[in-house]
Amino acid sequence: MPNRRIAPLAAVTAAGLLATLSACGTEDSSAEAQTGTKKVTLTVATFNQFGYEDLLTEYQKLNPNVTIKHKKAATTNEARDNLNTRLAAGSGLSDIEAVEVDWLPELMQYSSKFKDLKSDDVQGRWLDWKTAAATDAKGRLIGYGTDSGPEAICYRSDLFAKAGLPSDREAVAQLLGDSWDSYFAAGRQFKAKTDVPWFDSMGATYQGMINQVESTYEKKDDGSIIATTNPEVRKTFDAVVKAGKEEGLSAGLQQWSDDWVASFQKDGFATMLCPGWMLGVIEGNAKGVKGWDVANTFPGGGGNWGGSYLTVPTQSKNQAEAQKLAAWLTAPEQQIKAFVKVGAFPSQTKALESADLTNVKNAFFNNAPTGQLFAERAKAVTVTPYKGAKYFPINDAMQQALTRVEDGSMTPAQSWDRFVADVKALG
Repeated sequence: MPNRRIAPLAAVTAAGLLATLSACGTEDSSAEAQTGTKKVTLTVATFNQFGYEDLLTEYQKLNPNVTIKHKKAATTNEARDNLNTRLAAGSGLSDIEAVEVDWLPELMQYSSKFKDLKSDDVQGRWLDWKTAAATDAKGRLIGYGTDSGPEAICYRSDLFAKAGLPSDREAVAQLLGDSWDSYFAAGRQFKAKTDVPWFDSMGATYQGMINQVESTYEKKDDGSIIATTNPEVRKTFDAVVKAGKEEGLSAGLQQWSDDWVASFQKDGFATMLCPGWMLGVIEGNAKGVKGWDVANTFPGGGGNWGGSYLTVPTQSKNQAEAQKLAAWLTAPEQQIKAFVKVGAFPSQTKALESADLTNVKNAFFNNAPTGQLFAERAKAVTVTPYKGAKYFPINDAMQQALTRVEDGSMTPAQSWDRFVADVKALG
């Protein structure tokens, strides 16, 4: 699951972790023969919507020796803070901890604190880039991939029709085009006919744009920070501010805030960037609202936002059983069920080729062929951005910079200067 948040910097920083990590348990390498031999209670920590509730029940029926306690954080920021705090303390982590792709890089610095999950049973299960991101310098695989986040555009067909614009998904895809200029131009056309904002959030829109840039905040070769001098970062900041603030296309909402959640019931905006996992979020927030649909296009070509992993901390006393459960949850068959449930699009190669996935339609989104649609959006992703150890805090600082502009507490220039200072403070 993805970057479902936008909140203050975490209380426990990577530097703090580095200073406080000590012996946090050891890896249980004897494990395989130990599964299924005794009763065990496993704790599983996730966040937002992984679509695992029914799957955890199914697993317990298949494995009567296992009882599962599911802990679900409201946001990825909350989950990250919980994980960092307990990792630093050396105790308290769940047997399985879900990790979001944007904060996985900082945890890779402490990869020895997580069990090596590599095994012949899962060899080749995931897309290459998904496996590579969770593999450390010693070749240890510390996370099993869950979903990925190929993006489309979700929109309100009824609001498009009221504005005199095409409303069926094929015509809307043509209207939106395949560039950010064409997406914002369609927004200006919509805004001329209605008072409803075009998109929900400058921060969310920035995230979609910056995820198409290969090198953003840190250099891949030496890890040096380039966030404040990289022209691509400043160009993206300026483009979002121009469209969202100066041209008034943004609703000025912060994703995951109470106002953002409530806006789904109030015609709060007409479009939003839409990775697969967002489908379940929209359906939950917009319950009873008709008109949502999905257009098979994305500005700039293709983009991936989010995706997560399941890890097994070496703190766990049940590493073998935890690895067995994590492997089962991330198998293609289970990940397709999660996609049907909440839109968490699979990162497993066999799942992407399965008719069980490509035949999926979503009734809430006007029976959109979401399986085939997001499979095509996944093929359109051509850039895998480099995300280093400080990606998450730097990106969080940028999100706060955009929030300050959006809420009017600072001018764009003032907020950019504050962003520069915040990045320098990270060291």
